[in-house]
Amino acid sequence: MAELLYRLGRLASRRSWTVIAGWIVTLALAAGAFLAFGGTLTTTMSIPGTETERVTEQLTDELDGLGGATGTVVFRTEDGSAFTSSQEEQIGELLDGIAEIDRVDDVVNPFAAASERAEQEQQLADGAAQLDEAEQQVADGTAQLDAAEAQLDAGQAQLDGAVAQARADGTYAFAEAQFAAQQAELDANRAQLDAQRAELEAGAAELPDQRSRLEDGQRLVDAASEIRTVSADGATAAGAVLFEDELFSLPAETKAAVADELDGADIDGVAIDYSSEIASSIDGLVGPGEIAGVALALLVLILMFRALLPAVMPIVSSIIGVGIGVAGSLAFSGVVDMTSVTPVLGVMLGLAVGIDYALFIMNRHRRQVLAGMEIRESIALANGTSGNAVVFAGSTVLVALLALNVTGIPFLGVMGTVGAVCVLIAVLLAVSFTPAVLGLIGIRIVNRRARAQIGHESHARPELKPMGTGRALLRAALAIIVLLVVAIPALSMRLGLPDGSSEATDSTQYQAYTAVADAFGAGQNGPLLVTAALPDGLAEDEVTATQANLADLLLEQEDVVAVAPVGVSDDRDFLAFQVVPVDGPSSASTEQLVHDLRDLSPVPGEAAGADGDVDLGVAGQASGNIDISEKLAGVLPVYLALVVGLSLIILVLVFRSILVPLVATAGFVLSLFAAFGAIVAIFQWGWLGTVFGVHDPGPVLNFAPILIMGVLFGLAMDYQLFLVSGMREAYVHGVPARTAVVAGLRNGRVVVTAAAIIMTAVFGGFVFSHLAMVRPLGFGLAIGVLFDAFIVRMLLIPAVMHLLGRSAWWLPNWLDRILPNVDVEGAALERSHPVHGASAAAVGGGSGDAAGDEITREDAARAPIRS
Repeated sequence: MAELLYRLGRLASRRSWTVIAGWIVTLALAAGAFLAFGGTLTTTMSIPGTETERVTEQLTDELDGLGGATGTVVFRTEDGSAFTSSQEEQIGELLDGIAEIDRVDDVVNPFAAASERAEQEQQLADGAAQLDEAEQQVADGTAQLDAAEAQLDAGQAQLDGAVAQARADGTYAFAEAQFAAQQAELDANRAQLDAQRAELEAGAAELPDQRSRLEDGQRLVDAASEIRTVSADGATAAGAVLFEDELFSLPAETKAAVADELDGADIDGVAIDYSSEIASSIDGLVGPGEIAGVALALLVLILMFRALLPAVMPIVSSIIGVGIGVAGSLAFSGVVDMTSVTPVLGVMLGLAVGIDYALFIMNRHRRQVLAGMEIRESIALANGTSGNAVVFAGSTVLVALLALNVTGIPFLGVMGTVGAVCVLIAVLLAVSFTPAVLGLIGIRIVNRRARAQIGHESHARPELKPMGTGRALLRAALAIIVLLVVAIPALSMRLGLPDGSSEATDSTQYQAYTAVADAFGAGQNGPLLVTAALPDGLAEDEVTATQANLADLLLEQEDVVAVAPVGVSDDRDFLAFQVVPVDGPSSASTEQLVHDLRDLSPVPGEAAGADGDVDLGVAGQASGNIDISEKLAGVLPVYLALVVGLSLIILVLVFRSILVPLVATAGFVLSLFAAFGAIVAIFQWGWLGTVFGVHDPGPVLNFAPILIMGVLFGLAMDYQLFLVSGMREAYVHGVPARTAVVAGLRNGRVVVTAAAIIMTAVFGGFVFSHLAMVRPLGFGLAIGVLFDAFIVRMLLIPAVMHLLGRSAWWLPNWLDRILPNVDVEGAALERSHPVHGASAAAVGGGSGDAAGDEITREDAARAPIRS
């Protein structure tokens, strides 16, 4: 590989314009592909096989229209007064216009919904009054019938008395016809009375059923009483836009069309905001913070090279790489589901590693030129040695990112793949574009003052002395204690997805979220959808009672504010309810509520008023976020084990040691958990919230830990390689083990420090991104790089290596025989292309003169301390 890169570097330096033009054409093709084929980005995440996914599919199958995305539109009067009739009319017209947009299924006019609800409540009140009146009429009629019956009984008694008297005095025969007529009249009246009583009793028999249905309807209205579309003061109204597509497949054109309609609305005295389901998903891709981060990286490069032209080169190279990688990846967004964070991750990684990888090669070339090497030979050698290390370092990052695909989480695998593509392009640019530009600038790689020193002996360095053992113990203890203390908050990490409260305060998403929370309660920003699957269909007159029974059951659960029925299947064997929790979708109470609702299933048939047990399901954005977070939390240990195992294998191959990989991997784990602790403290606990723009603390972004783990692994291996390889090189050239630690640290710390500062600057620029999901990623990567580079690699590792001494390089004989020789730094190439006029150590990072050593670097690479 080193020889191939050497030839590539020499060719690129001679055909500079051809190579540069080739990359520019590639950039143009990538941009063209994006413009021609780019599709939709989304702010939501989806994982197949979750409970939410299953319930959502049921909803789509059983209840057409409930499976699509729903966006909230909030209207507020600017002076805080109630809406006027004119404003209500204009809002209705605006929503009616949005309903005509392609892929919009329906809209909810908040004032029409409030009016319909008032009509329903009035109908129930009227029905109750009519029922009360009917019951009173029944009571009055019964009393009248009872009185009439009493009169009949009295008349019958008189007639019976008269008949008895007539029989006694022998006059009955004379009055028999009269008695018969009177009896017939009484019988007729009694028959009429019985008929009236039967009719009255039949009517009265229907009243309990009517009362029951009325009470069931009233129970449903009461259960939904806290769900409102217009606030109590009449100054805030929440409408809705119902889309035909679910959020992941919702076309960007549809969202943009709706947003344009709302942004262009001019309703006097009314402010309009809308939720993230409508808002553009890629605002904030590159903003002032990101530009400031690149500017800081440029400043570091200027200070390092002491010249503007070579300092600008890595920036230009990284920007070209980001353009190709991100635009090329987005060209596939029409056929692959991508989140809005995916291209941002590509930008972050592309900028950071692109600058660093070019820096490593340029720094090597600059040192060789100062040592007196011819320009083109120096470019080729730098590309074959440092370029070879760059390829290896980039490969570790690639492997870590591509390993995200083994988690089985599609959106995370896509993010890892896009990030890997951007890193791959950064590596290819570093070993081709960088040599080409170096060939163009020639001797200007060094400033004018430095040119006068080319070929002269290097300034004498202080004599190497190992650090004291006591100092090493203190450094190691201090580093471990600091990292462990910072990692403490990670013990309480709670994963989730940010809701509207996490967005920038000047964004329409945040304004809409807070307006709904203030006017209607935070829970209405993330209602749950609860489904009830019945074993058999209900009779038409049984639906309301079953809905009311289930609504009461749901309302009994802790942290439930309101429940409203939203759909019944055609077969009446599938019901759906909207459940409004107390708190927002990312709150701990809502997470617990989802679990509690699922634990209710199955509901006994008698409790629901159905034949057979009822299976409950929970869906909705909050439920989906909870499922995704739990799935990611479950995958996290598996991925950590994979990364740690990979780390050990790679480091054993590179350093041919057992203890060095163990120490390096333990250091990576320490810096990783310290980064997690810092993220929790800032974004979940709200510490230093004003500094980092965390105005509403919430759960940690659910995919941030696993993504940060993968990226930091690759970067940690980079820093380990550039520092510890110098230690090993010095040691195998005869320098005592503990002195070799100081030699390797002295030779590698400058470039690692610059690289780490650049990485931190680039990642840190995204801490102030306009996208809520980007900020914790930027912060976690920035603080993780700081911890790993400055505390672990330059403080902890040298101290532990000193304490281990010669045993750090121990390797069993049997393992030494089977391990391949991994010449990461291109030692063989250096021997065949020596640096004239200076020692190899002076330019290559070693501590001794390779030309004068009896042991060659290749032999040394295969010379571990044997047991």
